[in-house]
Amino acid sequence: MQAEELGWPTKRESLKKVYLFLYNLWQFVGFIYVISVMSTRYLRDGPESMEGTYEAVGWMMHLCLMTQFLEVLHSLTGYTKGSVFEAIVQVGGRGIIFFCLIEGEERMQTKPVIFYLFLVWSLIELVRYPYYLLRVYDVELSFITWLRYTIWIPLYPLGFIFEGVVILRDIPYFDETGKYSVALPNKWNFAFHFPTLLRCYLLFFFFPAMYKMMNHMYHQRIKKLGPTSWKKKFA
Repeated sequence: MQAEELGWPTKRESLKKVYLFLYNLWQFVGFIYVISVMSTRYLRDGPESMEGTYEAVGWMMHLCLMTQFLEVLHSLTGYTKGSVFEAIVQVGGRGIIFFCLIEGEERMQTKPVIFYLFLVWSLIELVRYPYYLLRVYDVELSFITWLRYTIWIPLYPLGFIFEGVVILRDIPYFDETGKYSVALPNKWNFAFHFPTLLRCYLLFFFFPAMYKMMNHMYHQRIKKLGPTSWKKKFA
């Protein structure tokens, strides 16, 4: 008899679960490292440690965010059930903030807001990845599930605010350096001013994007933690 007919997982399915388990474990360990180093440095040096946050943990944040782009492939290939668009928005948004705006401007790397931004990102992921890690093998712990769909309420707005501060603080730097901008004349006869794009995002898209993400998470929370779900879970 075939493994599927017996109700046993196929070799491919088993390998997929092992891969997803290891991926989520890697992300969890990576963000544990980030928050542990940041906490240790803050307890030792106080607020003065904030200036060196990127220097201390930027490399690990770089690795974690780089590998997060795999989550888009996970959705595309059906490894996970999440929306491809949502994966692109979440991973791409952080990628632009980190790789373009933080790594692209050294003067931004020493600002205190980097400490707060890394802290919020890490706290979100220290709940999200254990939840996904358990779900790989269909294990669900009520407290972890509750945290997964509740902790975003204070942390997502804070994350948006800190990302907005990074964008706002970077605008004068990119105005000064011209990085990512294209000036005329050039062979393409095309001009692009990166700081103007950042200003337009803050003016017209920042709050709608925050509302869209918060509204999505709210409906996810209702779907997962609604009265019916909890009655079934504890019945």
